[in-house]
Amino acid sequence: MERGRIPTLKSPREIEKMRAAGRVVGRVLAEMRRLVRPGVTTAELDAHAEQMIVEVGGTPLFKGYPHPQGPPWPPFPGVLCTSVNEVIVHGIPNDRPLAEGDIVSIDCGVRLDGYVGDSAVTIPVGRIPPETERLLTHTAEALARAIETCRVGNRLGDVSHAVGSYITPLGYGVVRDYCGHGVGRELHEEPQVPNYGRPNSGRRLRPGLCIALEPMVNLGTHETEVLSDGWTVVTKDRRLSAHFEHSVAVTENGPIILTSSE
Repeated sequence: MERGRIPTLKSPREIEKMRAAGRVVGRVLAEMRRLVRPGVTTAELDAHAEQMIVEVGGTPLFKGYPHPQGPPWPPFPGVLCTSVNEVIVHGIPNDRPLAEGDIVSIDCGVRLDGYVGDSAVTIPVGRIPPETERLLTHTAEALARAIETCRVGNRLGDVSHAVGSYITPLGYGVVRDYCGHGVGRELHEEPQVPNYGRPNSGRRLRPGLCIALEPMVNLGTHETEVLSDGWTVVTKDRRLSAHFEHSVAVTENGPIILTSSE
């Protein structure tokens, strides 16, 4: 975390623009919470999200996003990443109806007026088993702890440690192959923000740093696999995974969640 380009610190005006983009994302995800139920397809959710984003003058960030390895892998085809059950991230929307007891992680990215909002939430489909409910609750709590650590003078390692030190003793797998990242004018900026790490390590947090924090937590192993479509990332043991994310600004007055719906 100490290496790499120095992240661009955002001005108060830029942070306000990011809040506007993030508010669109927050409202999309709030609507997804309302719409998710047994029988709905992720393709239907995707179409609804696109309509919401376009209506307010935003641009869906994920649709057409280039594959990290480039050709021959195709760009991402969906507006949303819709990751069901054992899918960790980058699930492609499709026509399979969601079933009672499923969970679906929905990740949404929007560009508005030149700035980016990026957030994710894992939503239960109908009633889910207690073990699954605990997974979602603990992953959301890990995100809350990471956000609280985003204070001037702390270090990136403190943020990473806030997730890993909470999740690992609970017996879950903390995903290591994918992580949080800086956000601003682009979806992925410096720095990378792993969900595990040593406290008091890495760069110090300074006012204007904007980062997307995204704990990805598995019921079993932390190990991952990528399916043959080149995008869909699943747990190696095919057990469930949860994913929660907010974009956050570090300020002198404490962390600001940029992707709230309000």
